[in-house]
Amino acid sequence: MRPIVLVHGFWVTPRSWENWITHYERKGHQVVAPAYPGFEVEVEALNADPTPIAQVTVPEIISHLEGVIRALPEQPIIIGHSAGGAFTQILLDHGFGAAGVALNSAPTEGVRVVPLSQLKSTFPVFKSPANRHKAVGLTFDQWRYAFTNTFSEDEARALYERYHIPAPGSIVWGGVLANFQPGHQDTWVDYHNDDRAPLLFVSGAEDHIMPPAVQESNAKHYKSRTVTEHREYAGYAHLLPAQKGWEQIADEVLDWALQHAR
Repeated sequence: MRPIVLVHGFWVTPRSWENWITHYERKGHQVVAPAYPGFEVEVEALNADPTPIAQVTVPEIISHLEGVIRALPEQPIIIGHSAGGAFTQILLDHGFGAAGVALNSAPTEGVRVVPLSQLKSTFPVFKSPANRHKAVGLTFDQWRYAFTNTFSEDEARALYERYHIPAPGSIVWGGVLANFQPGHQDTWVDYHNDDRAPLLFVSGAEDHIMPPAVQESNAKHYKSRTVTEHREYAGYAHLLPAQKGWEQIADEVLDWALQHAR
């Protein structure tokens, strides 16, 4: 059984993978859902003191994830959500992983598609340049628009209380500025890397913060001979791993990854 590494995104922690961890473990897989450096405490502790969130950097995150993968008995299936999808792409480009899946993925450097719903979702971070040096949280209404717009209000509030933490403003800002600064930035990948493991982009059709157009553009940037595919699921919002019906998606993406694993 291939090990599986689940990479969380921003505004959440590895707790957001709790259902998928149990699901895959029941299938016999070793499942690892590492926290970013400094995020090893619970959601409640990070909300009480978000200092580690404001301080974390992309190179630190990638280095930590690479260390986790090196400790595994074989190359894993890497599944990342949101910013974790961008980190999955970077890990694959660095030679890690037997196959990768990017769910509602944030873009890597060079992808300049910015839908209006994405601008509205990320406005809490971009409304002030000072947020580049802060951990920036979402109100419940902002969370519901960006993450759970297809959920009932009760479901959305319960998940907000269970999963939400602030996001690192420096990285969110950096993802946009990367397209306007010379040289390779933190989220750069080699789109021509023929040694990269197969990659599947997965989009929720109703995702506001990372709409399908973002994944479609990201996938089209890849010019290598390795497998790069994109699937879209109707009716799903950004918090796809917690939405009703997630089991089918979890099974289908794992089947794809195992079939294409190098």
